[in-house]
Amino acid sequence: MLKDLKERVAIVTGAGGGLGRTHALALAQQGARVVANDLNASAHAVAAEIRHAGGQASGYEGDVTRYPDMEALAAHAVATFGRIDILVNNAGILRDRTFAKMALEDFRLVFDVHVMGSVHATKAVWAMMREQHYGRIVLTTSSSGLYGNFGQSNYGAAKMALVGLMQTLALEGASRDIRINCLAPSAMTAMTEGLLPQEAHAVLTPERVSAGLLTLVGEDAPTRMILLAGGGSFESAHITMTQGIHIDDNQDPANGLSAQLPLVLDQAGQVTPDSGWDQAKHELAKALAKVQ
Repeated sequence: MLKDLKERVAIVTGAGGGLGRTHALALAQQGARVVANDLNASAHAVAAEIRHAGGQASGYEGDVTRYPDMEALAAHAVATFGRIDILVNNAGILRDRTFAKMALEDFRLVFDVHVMGSVHATKAVWAMMREQHYGRIVLTTSSSGLYGNFGQSNYGAAKMALVGLMQTLALEGASRDIRINCLAPSAMTAMTEGLLPQEAHAVLTPERVSAGLLTLVGEDAPTRMILLAGGGSFESAHITMTQGIHIDDNQDPANGLSAQLPLVLDQAGQVTPDSGWDQAKHELAKALAKVQ
């Protein structure tokens, strides 16, 4: 059992099945007290499963797309266990279709669940985590957002939006020891059924992803990490910036840039910016160096 998770209080959204369920079970196995959230009674079933195994858990039905539901979820966690230390934003849906054939309603719904659902749950716990100077939050991103996937423009855009949310919240939460990370899972669940070959069932189990989740929510957790996890393998992804080029004002920027795109794309010496301001600082330094 991980000592730094013992008695911590964790909320897991979308915990009624799939990855959410294994996240909740894994946290409970390490001694955390878990509030399992989902749209229906499956949340209570997972909580009962945890209690049957000797853990402490409570189920709570609520819709992540409704902020009042997430406020009530947070209030329930505090009323039941006294505090909130960990939030795992896991709730999600798929509405796959090529962009040409996709209804805007399906684009909007995927955003509402993945992005606004994570915003609602995070906002509901944020003030408490700031007050107690401690919090661990995980946002569920995806390789579909990081690298693209045919037929998943809505899902991919939503998942990349969560990376942007992580980047800023990690900066804003740093002084209060609130650490935010993204988890990009590869797992066979009801949501991914039919998207991967049959042999993936035995390899890409949800349990193997949840093993990686534990590293993101402990006392010594990193922050601003994008952890890729699947089948017992773990990788990290980074949003980097190349060294690039500078084009003088007396040059034709259109033709000059087109001719030098290989230099712009050159990854030698690329860096991972600490914040969005690093782009402007980098570009200013190059421009001033040209003047001198």
